[in-house]
Amino acid sequence: MNKILYNTLRLLRPRQWIKNFAVFAAILFAGKLFEINPLSNVISAFFIFCTLSSSVYIINDIFDREKDRMHPFKKFRPLAHDDVPLVFAIIVTILLILISFIWGSTINSTFMLSIFIYLLLQILYSALLKHIAIIDILALASGYIIRVYAGEFASGLHISVWLLLTTISLSLFLAIGKRRSELTLASRYSDLQISKMRKSLSRYSEPLLNVYASIFATSTFISYSLFTFLESQGRFKASLEVLMPEFLPEIFQKKWLMITILPVVYGIMRYLQDIYEKNEGESPEKVLLSDIPLIITIFIWFFLVILSLYVIG
Repeated sequence: MNKILYNTLRLLRPRQWIKNFAVFAAILFAGKLFEINPLSNVISAFFIFCTLSSSVYIINDIFDREKDRMHPFKKFRPLAHDDVPLVFAIIVTILLILISFIWGSTINSTFMLSIFIYLLLQILYSALLKHIAIIDILALASGYIIRVYAGEFASGLHISVWLLLTTISLSLFLAIGKRRSELTLASRYSDLQISKMRKSLSRYSEPLLNVYASIFATSTFISYSLFTFLESQGRFKASLEVLMPEFLPEIFQKKWLMITILPVVYGIMRYLQDIYEKNEGESPEKVLLSDIPLIITIFIWFFLVILSLYVIG
C-alpha cells in the first residue's frame, strides 16, 4: 500500500508545483497580497493549478512512456518503469481534471477559460508541439504566462505590460535553459538516439541555444528593470522624513522597487552558472530547490518586494 501511494505521489510530481506560485504575481505587485477576498481566490487558483498540472504531467508521461525508457533519467519515472499501471494513471488523470474544473468554476468564468486553455495547450504539447523545434520552447514558456494571467483573472487585479514582458522573457529563458541541459545530457548519444528520445532536440545545437539564452536573460533584466522604474513612479513614497528628506532627488523618494533588481540580476547569473558550469537546468524546479544561494536570493527578492510595496510604499 505504501509503495502504491509513493509511486502515485511520484506520478503527480509535487516538486513541479513550485511553478504555480506564478499565479501570485498580479496580487503581489498590485499591493493587495494581504487582502482576504482576492488572496483566497489566488490561493484556490494555486491549488487548482497544482491539481491540473499534475494531470498534465501524467498525460505527458503516458505519451512519452516508450521514449522515456531510452532516457538516462526519465526511464525511472513510474509509468516508464512500470511502477504504476497505465489504466490507474488514466483514472487518476481524469479525476484530477474533473476536480480542477469543478473547483475552478467556483472562481469565475475567465479563470475557467485560462485553465481550459492551459490544459489544451499542454495536451497539444505532449502530443505534437514538443516535437517541433522552437515551437516546443514557445509552448513550454506559454505555461508560465498562462499561470500569471490566471492569477490576474482569479484576483480581479491587473498586471502591467512590463510585468507581462518580464514574464514572457523569464519563461523563455527557463524553457531554453531546460532544452540546453537536455541537449547536454543527450550529447553522449547518437543523433538517431536523440531523435528517438525527443525529435526537437536533434534540431538544436548548443551554440544556438546559448544565443537564445543570452537574448532572453538580457530581456528579462531589461524588462524587469523598466517595470520597477515605471510602475513605482508616483505610487510608492516613504513616509519617514528622517530616512527620506524632501531635499533629496524625487527619484529616491519613489523608486524603492528598483532595489529588487539586484537579487534578480544575481539570480539570472546564478541560474546561468548552473546551466553552463553544472549542466543543470533540465528541471528548473530541481535547480531552484537544490541551489541554496539561489533559494536565499529568492527570499531576499521577496523580502525586498514586500518592504518596497507594503512597508515603505
